[in-house]
Amino acid sequence: MPETRTKAPGVVLSQGPCAIREAPFCEDRDAPPWNTVVANMCNTLKMPDLTTRKGLRRVHTHFNEVYKRLDHAYSDAQRKGDERTMGGIVGILAKLCADAILRDKLFDRGLLKKVMPLLELDSTRKVALEVLRVVTHHGGASAKQEIARHNRALVKLMEDHPDDPKIAELVIVATSHASAAVIACEQPPDPRLVKDACIPLVLEATVNVLRRPTDSHELHTHALLILAASTQHCSRECKANPSMLRLLAAFTRSNNINYRAIAFSALLRLAGAECEFEGPHNPGPLLASFQHDMPTHLSDILVDYGPEKAEISIKLRAVADFQKAIAQAMQDHDMYKPGKKLVGLIQRTESAIVDGVCPSGHQLTGNLNPPITRLSDVLPVSAQALRAKGSPVDLDGADILDMKFYMSRSRHPEAIALGNKAIERNRGLAYAYYIISMGADTKNGLRAVKKGLKCKDITPFLRNQMLRRAVSHAALQGLDILRDAIEGDMEARAEGTAYLMSAWEDAKTYTAEAPPDGRHMLDVLTWYTMLTIIIRGPELSEDLRELDPARRKIKTSVEFMNHIGYPIVKTQLNLARELILSLYTEGAREWGAFVKHFDELDTKSHQDRTGIPPDTEDGLTASWVREA
Repeated sequence: MPETRTKAPGVVLSQGPCAIREAPFCEDRDAPPWNTVVANMCNTLKMPDLTTRKGLRRVHTHFNEVYKRLDHAYSDAQRKGDERTMGGIVGILAKLCADAILRDKLFDRGLLKKVMPLLELDSTRKVALEVLRVVTHHGGASAKQEIARHNRALVKLMEDHPDDPKIAELVIVATSHASAAVIACEQPPDPRLVKDACIPLVLEATVNVLRRPTDSHELHTHALLILAASTQHCSRECKANPSMLRLLAAFTRSNNINYRAIAFSALLRLAGAECEFEGPHNPGPLLASFQHDMPTHLSDILVDYGPEKAEISIKLRAVADFQKAIAQAMQDHDMYKPGKKLVGLIQRTESAIVDGVCPSGHQLTGNLNPPITRLSDVLPVSAQALRAKGSPVDLDGADILDMKFYMSRSRHPEAIALGNKAIERNRGLAYAYYIISMGADTKNGLRAVKKGLKCKDITPFLRNQMLRRAVSHAALQGLDILRDAIEGDMEARAEGTAYLMSAWEDAKTYTAEAPPDGRHMLDVLTWYTMLTIIIRGPELSEDLRELDPARRKIKTSVEFMNHIGYPIVKTQLNLARELILSLYTEGAREWGAFVKHFDELDTKSHQDRTGIPPDTEDGLTASWVREA
């Protein structure tokens, strides 16, 4: 029997089957409920039962006839000024929109031309908005995008009725789903469509409506949905609304970790709009830095850590050993012994192989084809020499040399394929797992590093590299799960939190064990800082004084990088850290009361749905945090 998932407050807004809510049809208390009006209209027009598959199949079969009947009734009611009948007809059309094929046919026939005029009538305004709510929830991308073209009119409707919270709720729900179909996509959206959807106006109106007193959790969650969705492709519009960015930062203090993940991911995407990509590591500046005295406070740190374990020391020794290996190869014309040395060097540091043209362009090993003209060409040639010996250790070494060569030439797929092949022969080859972890799939990468970290024969360099990759892979995987979780999915919530906790623990281990002058220390300290904010949420103070030690370490890491000559690239992660830390305190002060009210409504909504006290579901996360 399949397991059932316990429900808890989640993220992706899920609603039941297409249903018009039992809202009054108009402001008249004596008017029949909306569902009653629609049911009566169905009976009057002799419509099949639209709640069954059999009834919908009949509509499919006789669509032209059914639509003609509905269209005639709407047109007749419009001529007579019969607003109730017009609303009833549109309600029937909304029910048909639960079926994707029928929805597309209705939009082709001009469904919105029947809905939009009803927004201008007091008696049918909320009915029309309810229809838009249903259609944007169940509609396809093209239908939602078409509705998004009416965002300006919908926002104006909300602004014209500032004292009606129901209109605000329905407008926000409809515009959030419709606008998400325009901008919540991986590829850049059509700029003309973005312009037609009036995204800046929607963002401003959404932030403004959140300042009003309201008890609608549905409004709040859909408002967060559209604000978070806008950061990837509308960064300029988002930055023009600093209060919105402070709101996203404040949401990292929500009691619900799903919403914390949504808010953080939104700011991470915003940073991605202006980020730079880190290029291949150039060891040249490191060699030059050795000629300059290191500041006393930095050298003291390395003395305490162990000078021989410092990254700069390991790299300098590795460069010298590489040069000796090359010299030996030129003298002996035998790549076996140098190849064995190279295998060890590759597992000691990432910059063991300093590429460049061979001295005087000489060929190193006799009449090899192709000849060695670049220093990195010694890798495949050395691999051949090791394979010729054929021992298990030499075969592992040959694979390591070839994987390193592929990576040095940006032939990542070949390196990863060889890594997978290598672990078929030796499941304890740590370097192979490290290479596999460099693939684009974070889940496979995380699985690889977790296996690699269990290998008995693992160097400190490989351990630190795999810890670093475990941090980023697990963090991204956890954020994806929490952000995309269906509302109330407790299993997904626990799974996503577990990934974040794993990343957090690995970040702590890395920052405690890895060389303080390491090139990747800043990245892991940044992840540690961001994960602390996401995991601990409202436990942190508004001024983030709990992160003062991490901030000091970040400052020290930057000083090491500046001295050594490592470029501090404006990566997405670095920009996100700067952005969140700059917004956090002001955001907490400006929006703290709102986030607290949001959490109260979130708790009540969850209890109303499930009857489960929120403390039951939060216990696991809280215990993880306490044990950290």
